[in-house]
Amino acid sequence: MTQPLPPRFGIMTAPSQVDYHDILRVWREADTIPVIEHAWLFDHLMPIGGDPNGVAYEGWTLLSALAAHTRRLRLGVLVTSNRFRPPAMLAKTAATVDVVSGGRLDFGIGVGSRPGHPVARREYEAHGLPFHDTAQAVGSLAEACTVIRRLWTEVEPFDFHGTHIQLTGAFGNPKPVQRPHPPLLIGGRAASTLRVVAEHADLWNIPGGDIGDAVERSALLDRYCAEIGRDPAAITRSIVLPVSYRDPDATRGAIGEAIDAGFRHIVLGLAAPYPDHVARWVTDELITASAKEHHPA
Repeated sequence: MTQPLPPRFGIMTAPSQVDYHDILRVWREADTIPVIEHAWLFDHLMPIGGDPNGVAYEGWTLLSALAAHTRRLRLGVLVTSNRFRPPAMLAKTAATVDVVSGGRLDFGIGVGSRPGHPVARREYEAHGLPFHDTAQAVGSLAEACTVIRRLWTEVEPFDFHGTHIQLTGAFGNPKPVQRPHPPLLIGGRAASTLRVVAEHADLWNIPGGDIGDAVERSALLDRYCAEIGRDPAAITRSIVLPVSYRDPDATRGAIGEAIDAGFRHIVLGLAAPYPDHVARWVTDELITASAKEHHPA
């Protein structure tokens, strides 16, 4: 019987309501701790929590800076809003970050904010960005995944005439360092998004909170994979779990539930302000302690 792969742990630092140097401090510390394998930002142009007029850094610009200041961590944006940037531009940005990082990018993408989420939706109006309905957003995501992969891998210019994306003479250079291309992570829980995941993703991420819902969505993804003849095991299951500094027992319990449910890519969401040496605390109190609870000597 095949043994399940061990979980891979990472951290997420939402780049909002926090100083750049505080994020950099956490990432640099995490980069020295091998058990923390990956680190993430999110993709919002305005705060979605706290002071609505507070700080919110642009995710890909910040990611490139953090890539230049780290050496080992895999890194990404969890997840890029496909509504914010034309896909060919995004492919160029991501390839640049993969080069800067020496081939450490995990490319995270999703449909974008929900239409019914007014705090998130305001960033579209504030930046002059169109906010299309969900059906168009999901269709555009599927085409974007195709276009981005082609720009990363094809050696001759091509035209693309889709329902949502039109390109003439499209070509990507430089190519990403990783071959054939960076792993593609798609985030989301809607059934329509999961069909895109089944076709395109190497990893699938869902925000944590209700592990029962995550399990149901994972089973639905299995079904969609089977419908198109893809092995569901080819898609790594990823989950974001918020970290409680005051109640690490609760966080360890959530980690255990997620691992037992088949999630092998664990993203621990760190709330700001970050305690001193928070990456070491996460390692000792959450990751190492969870491993001992699941595999006692």
